[in-house]
Amino acid sequence: MQKIMIVEDDPKIAELLHSYIMKYGYHVILVTEFDHVMDEFRKNKPDLVLLDINLPSFDGYSWCRQIRTESICPVLFISARTGEMDQVMALENGGDDFITKPFHSEIVMAKIRSHLRRAYGEYAHKTEERVLERDGLQLFPERLELKFGTNMASLTKKESDIIESLIERYPRVSGREDLLEKLWDDLAYVDENTLNVNITRVRKKFQELGIENAVETVRGAGYRLNVSWAKAGEE
Repeated sequence: MQKIMIVEDDPKIAELLHSYIMKYGYHVILVTEFDHVMDEFRKNKPDLVLLDINLPSFDGYSWCRQIRTESICPVLFISARTGEMDQVMALENGGDDFITKPFHSEIVMAKIRSHLRRAYGEYAHKTEERVLERDGLQLFPERLELKFGTNMASLTKKESDIIESLIERYPRVSGREDLLEKLWDDLAYVDENTLNVNITRVRKKFQELGIENAVETVRGAGYRLNVSWAKAGEE
């Protein structure tokens, strides 16, 4: 059963969407804590998100940008804003479609089905899945998964990008500047510590798989993959 996550702070509209979408056999997640949208997204891993723009604390644009760092699932904005610039902003911030309020429920469902087909079904682009492998370690970039033996770890998009760079560059060093450019389009808004935080998260993902010391810091240069699991097997 495909999962639809609704992020809408008007309870009447949220309940209307919830009831209508459920009639068509979808599992619906209704977000009510608008400071924790990403927590709900990570916990439920929805196949599609319906996202309002005017939300408490952070607007829908901000949440969509955060979703895009971890997932390529369809995001459909639903808003009372009707200006052309609002629609441009929605698409520029990672949205896939824009539905204006008031809306017809049939149109919302038609768009949901269309985007689900395009992303996962009959219209999805059929290509052979990429798998990056190094001494038994397997990275699945499209799935955002890292596998070693029978163990599997789920990744964010940035974690996957870092590991992909480390595998592709091995045994060479992945430079800090190269990683920053790969992960962020606009370096002017990236704090120097941000990459360090993401590297720490990557190391924890390896530890989830039972692999220690997989990412080596090369002082003044960047980071290098250390195939510690293979070396341990040779000893």
